[in-house]
Amino acid sequence: MFKKILIVNRGEIAVRIIKACREMGITSAAIYSDADKNSLHVRAADEAYHIGAAPANQSYLNIDNIIAKALEIGADAIHPGYGFLSENSVFIKKVKEAGFVFIGPSSRSVEMMGEKTAARKIMKKNNVPIVPGTTEPINDIDEAIKIAKGIGFPVMLKAAAGGGGKGMRKVDSEDKFREALERAQNESQKAFGNSDVYIEKFIENPKHIEVQIIADMHGNYAHLFERECSVQRRHQKVVEEAPSLFVDDETRSKITIAAIDAAKACNYFNAGTVEFLMDKDKNFYFLEMNTRLQVEHPVTEMITGIDLVKEQIRIANGEKLSFSQDEIKINGSAIECRIYAEDINNNFAPSTGKIIHHRLPSGPGIRVDRGIDLMTDVPVYYDPMLAKVITWGKDRDEAIARMERALGEYQVAGVITNISGFKWILNRQSFRDGTFDINFIENEFMPLVPYEWEKEISKEYEDVVSIFAALLKDKESKLKTVSIDNKSNNHWNNQRYE
Repeated sequence: MFKKILIVNRGEIAVRIIKACREMGITSAAIYSDADKNSLHVRAADEAYHIGAAPANQSYLNIDNIIAKALEIGADAIHPGYGFLSENSVFIKKVKEAGFVFIGPSSRSVEMMGEKTAARKIMKKNNVPIVPGTTEPINDIDEAIKIAKGIGFPVMLKAAAGGGGKGMRKVDSEDKFREALERAQNESQKAFGNSDVYIEKFIENPKHIEVQIIADMHGNYAHLFERECSVQRRHQKVVEEAPSLFVDDETRSKITIAAIDAAKACNYFNAGTVEFLMDKDKNFYFLEMNTRLQVEHPVTEMITGIDLVKEQIRIANGEKLSFSQDEIKINGSAIECRIYAEDINNNFAPSTGKIIHHRLPSGPGIRVDRGIDLMTDVPVYYDPMLAKVITWGKDRDEAIARMERALGEYQVAGVITNISGFKWILNRQSFRDGTFDINFIENEFMPLVPYEWEKEISKEYEDVVSIFAALLKDKESKLKTVSIDNKSNNHWNNQRYE
């Protein structure tokens, strides 16, 4: 087994990997930028090393500096977490060339799935359903319009080189196609250094369903069932759950088989996720494969009992899967809420500052994966996710009830968070009955912004008391003692203290 793993990430995922390493008796080594010198992951790791300036391209994305640091400290393996370099095939190659083990898939698998049109070709060849559209980038505008008309408007333009909503445009009619294409290409070029865009049929009101797969280097494949990821803002997930209320046993069998076929098609090993769009009739179509650990992996861990990070490490060490497909069953229901430093009344604009109060929820069925602590800085340079609250219940109703309790207990001050917005989501009828789709936030929440949505939950907070967090005038900005009433949690989570 590895003696030392260099974790080339930050925040909650770095802390998550550190905990797995500690349980396995492996020394964890963290890296940090100027902006993260006081971060939780730096204090949690066995060792921590400065890697560069605050901007990601000078620190967490600086491949040469990372490889040099791994050599300097005598690491055996490198874990990328998610984001940053986790799906960078060039980085994977350099890691291996330098003599380290990359805890993840092969560079070839990443390349095969990273280019979306190529991935669509592979899926089509291996009988994995894909959304009707092109399997080649658009080169000729007139031909592209002809193809779009043949598919039928509305269509989606998507970046071939990446995801996350970048380079994505819905086009409702032919007269808007040229302008939308130009914008999609420009955005794709800025985000991925590649302007290639392809066309897909627009699926009306789909659900976003994904399947967690895992495989070893001995040819053993398994799935860990599906996750429901349809609550999104700006094409980014904010609430995930497992299993999906919408997916029945017959559909589950079909979609998990398709996910395994997708993984086998690119000779995949380690943890990965195959994402699908599913229409109202439960027809599903390959969307993309994320060749890494997912942000939402905890809900799968909660319903299966499998520690995915430990499994990743064992697989990278050449071991076989520690379980067989037949041994894995769905146990209960789990939900995850991503806690972001963002202003939901201002189009989810990021919020920066220092965490001056932090009280975690606790109790049966509650897990918090966090990257923050008291006095943690929330900088402008990185994704503003602070933590993930995950709850488990014997059924979905219990998981939701526990999430409501957890969110009511969770207190964060110093930045604006989206905590109170989840309380609105959890009590929305379409969420409760499982009929929501990927347009849920846009169609049901955004029309109530700003502030109107708060009126729907304000009755729970009629006894809200005034809360004041005072900062001293000195440059250290030391926090005075503050008295907090639990009933004021909604108010607390939505104030900027400065």
